[in-house]
Amino acid sequence: MTFFLQMLVTGIVVGSVYALVALGFVLIYKSSDAINFAQGEFLLIGTYVCLTLITAYNIPFAAALLIALMFSAVLGFVIERIVLRPFIGEPVISMIMATIGLSSVLAGIVHIIWGHETRVFPKIFSEQPVNLGEIVIAPVYLWSLLIVVVMLVIFTLFFKYSKLGIAMRATADDQQAAMSMGISVKMIFAVAWAIAAIVSAVGGILLGNINGVNASLSAIGLKVLPVAILGGLDSIPGAIIGGLIIGILESLTGGYLDPLVGGGLKEVMPFVILVFILMFKPYGLFGKKEIERV
Repeated sequence: MTFFLQMLVTGIVVGSVYALVALGFVLIYKSSDAINFAQGEFLLIGTYVCLTLITAYNIPFAAALLIALMFSAVLGFVIERIVLRPFIGEPVISMIMATIGLSSVLAGIVHIIWGHETRVFPKIFSEQPVNLGEIVIAPVYLWSLLIVVVMLVIFTLFFKYSKLGIAMRATADDQQAAMSMGISVKMIFAVAWAIAAIVSAVGGILLGNINGVNASLSAIGLKVLPVAILGGLDSIPGAIIGGLIIGILESLTGGYLDPLVGGGLKEVMPFVILVFILMFKPYGLFGKKEIERV
């Protein structure tokens, strides 16, 4: 039972980070109907910027995190303005292909600047484990969970009550109606890309503190895509619940089934669950069903 609870806690922590990164997929899909295949590179660049500020310039973690998030926001704005905005009005597949090309370009830039060797964050969180009954939890896991929960609450309040958040929701529902109300859809697109880059960077920094940082961290971008699809690509609550489901199943699979088959099963489990659920819920658990009248 203790081992199960240990795997469960690990799954909740990792799943909460998945949910945060999946939020980036959902925001861009809701605003432009496109899937951003460069999400993993956003995550990697934000993480490397934070790590470089700490290790090369001895900047405290909190300040480095803030600078990295500001850098990520500017990166999202610039990429949307230069790379993606020319595709507005073009077929969605064109924008998706552009994000695939963007992913390759950003991966190349990361390789040139930071190389492929694994780097680790200096010890930021306490190494003294926290005991909850028989469960032992590393402080970095608790801090990661706390940070993700706080950010998800902030974004939930932002989308529900702020003027900009309401404008983003209106644009996601109907771009033509939003423009008729005086909302700048182009600005909404730019903000969506900036937020997507920010949440990716936070997710990468948290995971980098747990597992170290190298180029393979960008694979989280593809691993999180099933999370967004599972919850429903246009649903923010779906991204949160989908992240927790995938995180917990991945952790339990790694703990119980991987030792039986020699490992690797937990890597494919998100995609197996995704296919199974989409057989019964093609629009995801909380996605809106589109009805086309002819």
